Amino acid sequence: MSKIDLNDVMFETMVIHAGQEPDKGTGALSTPIFQTSTFCFETVEEGAAKFSKEIPGYVYSRGGNPTNRALELKCAALEGGEDCVATASGMGAIGAVLLGLVKTGDHIVCGDTIYGGTSVVMRTNMPDLGIDVTFVDTTKPEEVGKAINEKTEVIYFETVTNPTLKLADIEEIAKIAKKHGVKLVVDNTFSPPPILSPLKLGADFVIHSVTKYINGHGDVIGGVIIGPKDDIAVIRGNYVTKICGTPPSPFNSYLVMRGMKTLPIRVREHCKNAMEMAEYLEKSEYVKTVYYPGLKSHPQHELAKKMLNGMYTGMIAFELKDDVKGLSAFEAGKKFLNNLKIASIAVSLGDPDTLIEHPASMTHASVPPESRLEVGITDGLIRLSVGLENVKDLIKDFEQSFAKL
Repeated sequence: MSKIDLNDVMFETMVIHAGQEPDKGTGALSTPIFQTSTFCFETVEEGAAKFSKEIPGYVYSRGGNPTNRALELKCAALEGGEDCVATASGMGAIGAVLLGLVKTGDHIVCGDTIYGGTSVVMRTNMPDLGIDVTFVDTTKPEEVGKAINEKTEVIYFETVTNPTLKLADIEEIAKIAKKHGVKLVVDNTFSPPPILSPLKLGADFVIHSVTKYINGHGDVIGGVIIGPKDDIAVIRGNYVTKICGTPPSPFNSYLVMRGMKTLPIRVREHCKNAMEMAEYLEKSEYVKTVYYPGLKSHPQHELAKKMLNGMYTGMIAFELKDDVKGLSAFEAGKKFLNNLKIASIAVSLGDPDTLIEHPASMTHASVPPESRLEVGITDGLIRLSVGLENVKDLIKDFEQSFAKL
């Protein structure tokens, strides 16, 4: 691989060079796209040796591909993990890591505020497989500890919750997990390095939807699981390769690697713009509450200062006031979104484009209404992924839309 000692360089240098070297055959600087389903052998004996793993090599892209492997090595370095396996989507990563760690009769302790798709997995798919799930408020580590029983195998939560921007104290929960011999799995999609590195705080596994900030250009679906080498080998061999059959396309892996080269620059700008937008929204006469860890008004601002490396994510959630010009917060929110010109009404996040959505009817529509309300996902809540446009233009766009309420 690279001649560079990745442990001896700064983050920005590491993320550019990790997982890649000039192609031995052509000298190409960028990792080639090995867009192939299968790989040829010189002899039957060579094929047999590669199938039995007596010698290294590739046999079929579902089980391994050079482009995908380069992405995996880059993401492992990104999070400081031993190894990584890439998947075709973030949900593919979540499904594979859970199937790799729990079985019928086991128990999961799960954060009560998670992405809607993950909520379906935890509320429906896991119980269908005979796996019990207890939902807890992970802002309170003691509640996590109380929920653990003799059948608990996994604690699962999001580092910064989707969509309410709550934080979990990873270091404290990791101590609880280790005390009980339980694996800690953290979804770090909202706060990728250089914002936060959960493995360094004691997590066992980190997952990402690389669709979001890591790729950062809105043109890829993908996921990764990062963790101990031996565990990743089992998850790759039994679940990503076989039961789930969810490896990524080599072309998508190439696009993600290309996007990662600018990750530090993009993330800093997302966070800078989001801070300005949060401060603007907090002063708006139309806004009731702003949820952003960088604001002093956020109930976990001190924890955010400790954990998030001075960058508070590019995500904001906010609620409009009730009875805005005679409209309920829900009706005012719909009208506000519909009148925006720069911000696009769309799910996903981490794109250069500013994206805005209504969780109760979009990303979290599959979550039971009573469960949504319990964790603060009201009908009037709006989720904003702040993009890379000039923030003055974004504020101007919000102003013109508010004026039309």
